[in-house]
Amino acid sequence: MGGARGAWAIVLSGGEGRPLRPLVQRILGQDRPPQYAPLLGPRSLLRQTLERLAPVISTERTVVVTVRSHTAYIAEEFQGCAAPPYVLVQPEDRGTAAGALYPAHWIGWRDPEAIAVIVPSDHFVIGDATLMAQVLDAIRVLDRHPWRIVLLGAPATAREGEDGWIEPGAALDGGLTTVRRLWTRPPDAPAAPVLAADGRFNTAIVVARVAALIRLGEIARPELHARLACIGRFADSDDEPAAVHQAYALMTPARLFGDLLARHPEQLAMWPLERVIWSGLGSPERVADALAGLRGRPGWAPPVDPSAIAV
Repeated sequence: MGGARGAWAIVLSGGEGRPLRPLVQRILGQDRPPQYAPLLGPRSLLRQTLERLAPVISTERTVVVTVRSHTAYIAEEFQGCAAPPYVLVQPEDRGTAAGALYPAHWIGWRDPEAIAVIVPSDHFVIGDATLMAQVLDAIRVLDRHPWRIVLLGAPATAREGEDGWIEPGAALDGGLTTVRRLWTRPPDAPAAPVLAADGRFNTAIVVARVAALIRLGEIARPELHARLACIGRFADSDDEPAAVHQAYALMTPARLFGDLLARHPEQLAMWPLERVIWSGLGSPERVADALAGLRGRPGWAPPVDPSAIAV
């Protein structure tokens, strides 16, 4: 598979994954965020994510975004690694909007024409090569739709609509559609509304030019945008760490999907993901579903029933 010239990867690895922490505790005998745990094989979910990206986007153009409280896990993850990805450390968690837009700004200061592929670090995929081939397809359509922010939509499965889904609009070209509505579950919402008949589940994989992401941040969250933009005045200087600390200390938390993308569907497009098994591992029940699709089960699986662990 050929690489994607001009593309960078942003790997979101700052989440706490609280619903899965009891399961991780039982597997490893220690409490840690699930992306740093070998839930579905011998390697951590983060390492599986990076291996999935590597045939298309080089390690030199991959940015792992985390938070200061995770630095010990990151150090353990890349210990002895000859060429680790760049790790961008946020002083604290200010939500997925900052988690995605800070690296978008960081990349934009170095490569203003760059395309970013934003991926979570805690998802399950069967069909890595097929998924990345479709990511390449989504990158290519940006030549014709440079200001669109493309979301990958997965076919409906039993549980995935609990977190969010995409209602497609009019056809554009090459399989791409506009987005009529992006539904995201608000915090503490009891349940999702009924999925639209032609709806797709939101994989949280985003493909866009960094300039389009930054512009959306400026429109949707001007205060957040201004604080991140200020860091750029000190980029690569001795004053940059202090600028990052001040920006985050004053920043209002925001969600990438619920507070930015869902409120501006006119800027979105959807690429329908096909021939790939995908799942967001947001609960022990979803881990159990993923295990059912694996040919081999990790060593911890027989004595542990994930569905029996209280969320």
